[in-house]
Amino acid sequence: MKRTTLSLIAVATALAAVTGFAALTAPDGSSSAGAKAPARLPVERSSLLCPAPSTSEVAETVYTSYTPAGKDTAGKTAAGKAGTGKAGAVKAELVPAPLAAAAPGETPPKKPSTAKAPATVTQPGTPVGAEANGGAAPALTGKATGTLAPGWTVQQTTMVPAGGARGLLGVSCTAPDTDFWFPAASTAKERQDYVHLTNPDDTAAVADIELHGPQGALKSQLTEGIPVPAHSSVPVLLSTLTAESPAADVTVHVTTRTGRVGAVLGVADDKAGSDWLPASADPAGSLVLPGIPKDATSVRLVAYAPGEDDADLKIQLAGPSGTIVPASAQSLNVKSGMTAAVDLPDLTRGEAGSLLLTPSDPKKATPVVAALRVVRGKGDKQEIAFIPAAAAITARATVADNRSAGSTLSLTAPGADATVKVTASAGTQGGTPVTKTVTVKAGTTTAITPPVPEGLKGTYALTVEPVSGGPVHASRTLALPEKGIQMFTVQTLTDDRGTVEVPSARQDLSVLDD
Repeated sequence: MKRTTLSLIAVATALAAVTGFAALTAPDGSSSAGAKAPARLPVERSSLLCPAPSTSEVAETVYTSYTPAGKDTAGKTAAGKAGTGKAGAVKAELVPAPLAAAAPGETPPKKPSTAKAPATVTQPGTPVGAEANGGAAPALTGKATGTLAPGWTVQQTTMVPAGGARGLLGVSCTAPDTDFWFPAASTAKERQDYVHLTNPDDTAAVADIELHGPQGALKSQLTEGIPVPAHSSVPVLLSTLTAESPAADVTVHVTTRTGRVGAVLGVADDKAGSDWLPASADPAGSLVLPGIPKDATSVRLVAYAPGEDDADLKIQLAGPSGTIVPASAQSLNVKSGMTAAVDLPDLTRGEAGSLLLTPSDPKKATPVVAALRVVRGKGDKQEIAFIPAAAAITARATVADNRSAGSTLSLTAPGADATVKVTASAGTQGGTPVTKTVTVKAGTTTAITPPVPEGLKGTYALTVEPVSGGPVHASRTLALPEKGIQMFTVQTLTDDRGTVEVPSARQDLSVLDD
C-alpha cells in the first residue's frame, strides 16, 4: 500500500476520539420541555488518547481515523452536516502529549519536531490515514466535535521488524476514564511491561497503580500518587514498582484519585515479540474473550477476582460448530485478591474460537477480570498478542485499519442466535462501502474474512451493528507476516457509545448560556 509520511502534528490533526458529551438541546435546537420520555441524541464532543507507539528507531506506525456515517433522530444521514445543538462545529484534532519522566533515572525523550502542513477530517464515512515513523512519535490527546464525534475511532498500528521490541503492535486508541484492570501483565525478567498513562485535560491527574500476583498484592513503591501533567503521558515500568521476586502473571489495577487518564499496557517479550494489552471489561460473573486465532500455538488464561469472594470458573471454548470444554483445563479457581493463570495447550486445534468463562455454580457469580496471552509460531518465530475480556456490542462498534488481506473478524454469540450487520467503509484512498449480514449460532464463534470495499485503495474500517437475537462479542485480528514471522495483533470491538440519553425536561438549557 502506498502511503505518504506525515509529520507528527499532521498525524495528530487527522485523528480524534471515542466517548463523549451530548449538548443538552433537541436535534433542531428547539425546546422539548413538554416531552415526557428521554431522548437519545448523538454525542457531540469526544476525547481520545493514543499511547506513544514505540521507542524503536525502525518502528513504522500507521494511524487510521474514522467515524461511521450515522443518522440523526429524523432518520436522515448525518454525514456532511454541520452538527447539531450548541456543539455544532465539526472539528477533529489531536495534539502530541509529551512524555514526562515516570520514575527516578528515567529521562523523557527529546521533543518531536513540529509539523508544517496539518491534515484535517471534514466528514464522517471516510477513513483518513497517516504515518509517524521512528522512535520519537509521541502520545496523542485530542477531541472531536459535531458529527465527527459519535463513534469516532482511531487505530494505531506499529510494525517493528527487528530488535528487542520487534512485532506488530495494534491498539484502538482509548477514551479517558478513572479505573482500569489489566490481567496478563508480568514483572518477569524476559518481559518489559509499561503502563502508559495519558492525561487529556488542562489540569494534572494523579494516578495509583496496584499490582496483584499469585500470592496477593505485591509490595510496591512509587505506585501511589503518580502525577500525570496536563496534556502529557507518563510510562511506568512495572518491574521498577516492586522489590519482590519477578512474577510471571500479574494483574495491574490503575485508578485515579484526581482527574482522569487513558491507560494501556505495552508488553515486550524477549522471545515472543511485543504488543499492547488493553484493559479488560469491567468485573463480571461471566466473561467472553473473543477471537483466538485458529493457528495459536500457545494460549494462557489469566484472571483476577477483585472482590472478597473466591471465584470458581467453568472454562469453555465456543468454536464454529458449538461450545466444548477444553481437555487441557475445565475450570479455574481464582482466590480473592490473587491472580490465577492456566495454560490451554492445543486449544483451538485448527479452528478459531472464543473463550467463555462462567461461574461453576450459577448461584455464585463472583465478578472477575480476565485476559488471554496468545502466541503464534514457535522458537525464534514466535509472535505475541493479547485478548482481554470484551463486553457485548449493544448498538455499534468499529475497528479501523483493515487491509485488503490479513484481517479476520470474529463474532461470538454466547447465549442465543444473533444477526449482525457488518459494514466495510470506503478506503482511505478510494473505494465503495459494502455491507454484509452475518448470523451467528448460539454458543458458537464465526470467524470470517470481512467484506472488502469495492475498488479499495488504502485501508478501511469495519462497523458491526446488532440486528436481532442475543448479545454478540467481537474482535478483529490483523495479520501481517514479516520475514517468516506470523506477526499479528487482536483488537476487541467495544460499543462506541455514540449516543447518550438526555432527559427531555432538560433538553434545552440555552438560557444558561446567556
